[in-house]
Amino acid sequence: MHRLLILVVITLMACGRGSSQQQSATETRADTVYQYQDASRDGTGKVYKGREIAQVMGHLGASWLERPEREQEERTDLLLKALALKPTDVVADIGAGTGFFTFLMAPKVPQGKVLAVDIQPEMIDYLNEGRAKRKASNVQPILGTESDPKLPANSIDLAIMIDAYHEFSYPREMMQHIANALKPGGRVALVEYRAEDPNVPIKPLHKLSVAQASKELKAVGLRLLNTDKRLPQQHILFFGK
Repeated sequence: MHRLLILVVITLMACGRGSSQQQSATETRADTVYQYQDASRDGTGKVYKGREIAQVMGHLGASWLERPEREQEERTDLLLKALALKPTDVVADIGAGTGFFTFLMAPKVPQGKVLAVDIQPEMIDYLNEGRAKRKASNVQPILGTESDPKLPANSIDLAIMIDAYHEFSYPREMMQHIANALKPGGRVALVEYRAEDPNVPIKPLHKLSVAQASKELKAVGLRLLNTDKRLPQQHILFFGK
């Protein structure tokens, strides 16, 4: 009995060491993906492929997302046309915020749906309120995490990120999950302020160049399909597997 007890203790200790070693290996792998530096004024100090990740705009900035002049400034009507949505499409709006663009897309996919993903519970509350107010039954709010949008594999026709990707705390992990969620022929659309244009009046860390976006998404097996330049200050970058 005493010998059996000793064997059990040794086995548990070995399992504990294995779990600890596995966790350490995971952390080491994560450290090879990201580098760290002193944070700049609008940055986090976390660097991915040479780009410092920008600070996240919290739910307290919700009024800016819903500003009356947004449609004219960003020409969201042109963005909607550029997406060329089909009635049956399943679209993931990643970083949906208050749902400004989610609820513009919803009527375009009457037989499909819009998965409105955000990591802030307060934004999910906004989305649920908007869904009820507009009776948008094909809108499904989803509370994701910083590294996982909680999308099933092979489930979406399009993932769109509007001025959101540059703030992702874990861009590699997020985009890997999004790539896995794409159906065959599915697309990813990044809408970002043009870093190549110094006349775009946006803080540098909140812009993204075509070259930088292409380099980062290539890491998860996505390639640039098309660059749409119809918007006044942003480019629409379409990627696919």
